[in-house]
Amino acid sequence: MAKTPETEHPQKAFGWAARDASGSLSPFNFSRRELGSEDVLIKILYCGVCHSDLHAAKNEWGFTNYPIVPGHEIVGLVTKTGSSVQKFQVGDQVGVGVIVGSCKTCDICQQDLENYCPKVISTYNSKDQDGTKTYGGYSDIVVVDQRFVLRFPDNLPADAGAPLLCAGITVYSPMKYYGMTEPGKHLGVAGLGGLGHVAVKLGKAFGLKVTVISTSPKKEVEAIDRLGADSFLLSSDPEKFKAAIGSMDYIIDTIAAVHPLAPLVSLLKINGKLITVGLPDKPLELPIFPLVLGRKLVGGSEIGGMKETQEMLEFCAKHNIAADIELIRMDQINSAMERLAKSDVRYRFVVDVANSLASP
Repeated sequence: MAKTPETEHPQKAFGWAARDASGSLSPFNFSRRELGSEDVLIKILYCGVCHSDLHAAKNEWGFTNYPIVPGHEIVGLVTKTGSSVQKFQVGDQVGVGVIVGSCKTCDICQQDLENYCPKVISTYNSKDQDGTKTYGGYSDIVVVDQRFVLRFPDNLPADAGAPLLCAGITVYSPMKYYGMTEPGKHLGVAGLGGLGHVAVKLGKAFGLKVTVISTSPKKEVEAIDRLGADSFLLSSDPEKFKAAIGSMDYIIDTIAAVHPLAPLVSLLKINGKLITVGLPDKPLELPIFPLVLGRKLVGGSEIGGMKETQEMLEFCAKHNIAADIELIRMDQINSAMERLAKSDVRYRFVVDVANSLASP
């Protein structure tokens, strides 16, 4: 007889899960594995609500395996450690991001790029080493291999810092890899949402001139006065857009919806770089002529390895960078998802798990 999510492991757990493509989440009893020698048991305090959670809950990418407990921006406290764990002690404040496992032995893992490992294990909606399903941070506890647990700096707020574990590393990693950190250079940030607002803060910390590119005129005051951007470009204003052509060294494109790339490419200088980190559910059209004639580069990037994610957290702690959040209770998650789908959040929902997740 097949075991249920509630009985397949010895440790009882409780969270909120989506059970079908409606994406509606509701209370869910399941279980976590017993601690292995390298494992850490974490009591979850906060979990950010990423746009990926919405895509996955509604199966918009086509590979959701229901039931699904989303959440991969987790901050919590260590409550127990396996016999071989030396990195963490009971009581440590820690973070868990988008991945909870990899093969650890391939060339990619040896380069500290575990997120690109062919056998990477995602924090939720993935198959764990033992063949069972992984469940995410919309839950009370999680068990994670110590290699994939991060030290969460004491001077970072646990709630507003949680989104850095996905949104933060998603924009930090490409900025570092593609050399988009040279002080004085001009960075465009396309889209001012969960990713974009962190990209603005990181860009300013690196000493860049930052311009927010948006379709919403309402975001100009927020971009400049609240987030510290140097300027704002309304993409629907043809005169201002024309004046900005060829003015940017780099653009980080955080837009998660289908959108034209040609206008963004046109904003780049010769040798400019357009790096996409949003994940639209349909292919985007990319014009080749402007790339060839301007020696421009279009690239992508997906979070970062564990070493770089720890580096990002330390950088953010040093520069007082955290997300702008709206703290919600677990039972507000469905209305939060509806608002997220309409981009009605400034700029990241975070679930107050410890104070609002009560098992029935």
